[in-house]
Amino acid sequence: MSTAKSSGGSFAPLAQPVFAVLWAATVLGNTGSFMRDVASSWLMTDLSASPAAVATVQAAGTLPIFLLAIPAGVLTDILDRRKFLIAVQLLLASVSISLMVLAQTGMLSVSALIGLTFLGGIGAALMGPTWQAIVPELVKREDVKSAVALNSLGINIARSIGPAAGGLLLAAFGAGLTYGADVASYIIVIAALVWWPRAKNANDALQENFLGAFRAGLRYTRASRPLHVVLLRAAIFFAFASAVWALLPLVARQLLDGDASFYGILLGAVGAGAIAGALVMPKLRERLSADGLLLGAAIITAVVMGILSLAPPKAVAILALLFLGGAWITALTTLNGAAQAVLPNWVRGRGLAVYLTVFNGAMTAGSLGWGAVGEAVGVPGALLIGAAGLLVAGLIMHRVKLPAGDADLVPSSHWPEPLVAEPVAHDRGPVLILIEYNVEKHNRSAFLRALNDMSQERRRDGAYGWGVTEDSADPEKIVEWFMVESWAEHLRQHKRVSNADADLQGRVLAYHSGPEKPVVRHFLTINRPGKA
Repeated sequence: MSTAKSSGGSFAPLAQPVFAVLWAATVLGNTGSFMRDVASSWLMTDLSASPAAVATVQAAGTLPIFLLAIPAGVLTDILDRRKFLIAVQLLLASVSISLMVLAQTGMLSVSALIGLTFLGGIGAALMGPTWQAIVPELVKREDVKSAVALNSLGINIARSIGPAAGGLLLAAFGAGLTYGADVASYIIVIAALVWWPRAKNANDALQENFLGAFRAGLRYTRASRPLHVVLLRAAIFFAFASAVWALLPLVARQLLDGDASFYGILLGAVGAGAIAGALVMPKLRERLSADGLLLGAAIITAVVMGILSLAPPKAVAILALLFLGGAWITALTTLNGAAQAVLPNWVRGRGLAVYLTVFNGAMTAGSLGWGAVGEAVGVPGALLIGAAGLLVAGLIMHRVKLPAGDADLVPSSHWPEPLVAEPVAHDRGPVLILIEYNVEKHNRSAFLRALNDMSQERRRDGAYGWGVTEDSADPEKIVEWFMVESWAEHLRQHKRVSNADADLQGRVLAYHSGPEKPVVRHFLTINRPGKA
């Protein structure tokens, strides 16, 4: 399969005005969000010295993403993305306005801070999959990969600038002005989205509704073994690595005796390290496999956690967090890239939403758990336990190899249209599909193994039930059956079958004997008497 080359290098997408404007607006918006997060995390240390309370702020920001990422991925596919993004930005702006007013009037409490952080997390959950999904709309096809890389670079630019700027504003002018700067960033993003001349969605007779798309995404995730490996590796890594993020405000304040500006500098060091890591990533990929990169990220993160537990000099802590940023971006891009590589386009948004759910679920549970550990054994002890756990888990998980992601997932369009005596309503179902094979006795075992492999493809693409039967009068006549919830879903199934799936089906058909192809029949549910 040929791969389209970028039309002008890594920065070519910035020559396209729509992408350049939205990219710049997104960098400013993310910068404001990081400034808000710094202010919230630091204010919590003023309101409560409890490690559990401080860690709860981190959890409040990530829990909504864990809960809502999949529904957000579905909404991304069925709503007007521009209008959806504008609505989300208005929600986030209202959260920051509320924080600004409460902080300025001295009425901000622990419960209010956690509650508003949770609302901000809802906005982030709704926005994340949509920003990823609009990239192909903004650039030429050959520049999509470069645009994705620029988005990652933009996030890390914001991560390096936002925390430091937020810490300086917080120390010099207070939380109210820091939150106000975040509000201003949302105004810029909303203006860019209003300006975006996006074409209206074309009508599609097979467009999915929310519940149907939600079920299809879950079915695919449940049946995709390569995605399971990525999700497992992500859950283990982030559950242990979340310790450093949950406890970093207390590290800055208690172990390193720093103020708000120093905390911002620490987070800025992470962002700067991430930018440096992104720049050297191509060279690292030439020398290390994806598994090697992830193991290296785990080792470096564990070492940094160990260093921080020793309350090192501030300069040493800043240097350590530079390495943490490089390790963090390495883990993120490696796992995200592995997830992208095993997902076909039709379910990419929902599959990535599941990945985000696992990522944020691990971060949320980890933040709460490490906060509790910090309460019990202290911040240095919690960091050491997290470092040891991450190191051991990284070495064990290194044996669970990430999928290569080299399968051709482009739709093959090789299934013929099903035969119908008259038009079938799209919502009619369930539908039973029977495929009758003739398999000679000596090929039976190999055929059944190949057919079992193909069962995963049937389930990924839409089947909710699958089985295989034989004719009692003729054991060489074997029937594969699978159930699909509606006629429309089966027609979508025709469009989802990939070239890799076609190769798998070719292996199955190699065991079919006789001059004719296997007989395929479609059976529609008949409503009971008295039913419409």
